Amino acid sequence: MTTTPDVPTTALPGRPPVVDRTAWQAARDELLVREKAHTREGDAIAAARRRLPMVEVDGTAEVVGPDGPVPFRNVFQGRDELVVYHSMWYDGAPHQGQCEGCTFNVWHMRDAVYLNARGVSFAVLTSGPWEEVAPYREFMGYTQPWYSVRGVEASIATEEGHIVCYLRDGDRVFLTYATTGRGNEPADGSLGLLDMTPYGRREGWEEVPEGWPEAPDVGAPVGGHGAPICWYWRSDADGNATWGPTSRPAPQWTRPGATPVETLGRHGHHHH
Repeated sequence: MTTTPDVPTTALPGRPPVVDRTAWQAARDELLVREKAHTREGDAIAAARRRLPMVEVDGTAEVVGPDGPVPFRNVFQGRDELVVYHSMWYDGAPHQGQCEGCTFNVWHMRDAVYLNARGVSFAVLTSGPWEEVAPYREFMGYTQPWYSVRGVEASIATEEGHIVCYLRDGDRVFLTYATTGRGNEPADGSLGLLDMTPYGRREGWEEVPEGWPEAPDVGAPVGGHGAPICWYWRSDADGNATWGPTSRPAPQWTRPGATPVETLGRHGHHHH
């Protein structure tokens, strides 16, 4: 735990103590030691990740994209490595009823130019039917390739809400890594920046000093998973965090014509 410098402060309620620049630098340098240790441990974990074994999957399994059915190996776009995000899908739901968490993840992966420069392709997979996926992708303005993998999830070893990595050797395709939950956070640059701010992510689970602003209580999401963990993923037109008929995943409000509709559309229409 970083110590609070023992110097006179000007107390501002709900804010960090005020010190001079020298005291601030001392506290910041103390934290830097822990940050560097964290970085080195992350590097060691990544080195171990590169040494994981791999599993062959079916590169001929047909996925459906803008050009109709294609073999999964085509998703590599001729490159040897592929990273995918498998977005959740609710059948029959309006755009605003699709998963706010997956929207959050996919929104951050809008450009793969630096992945491509390292010989890695990126695509979004979903188990939704292509005739529903295509207009949603257009509405959201996504430029990355999307494919429906309905019915072939087991053949290519992917699950919704996961980031999955594959390696290609000629026509053979191999699963090398998969992660989900907070394992997806490296793709979400907003979270890393929020973690640098004094108030952090403002999620209910975070440890914060006494008197800090509390995460808004917006009630249980549709489906009832208790207190919200990621309250900012869905909002009404005024930016208020909420679930319910007036809410959408936050980035959707930047799309043309993104007005509230009557229902989130989640009446048992999950693809499973």
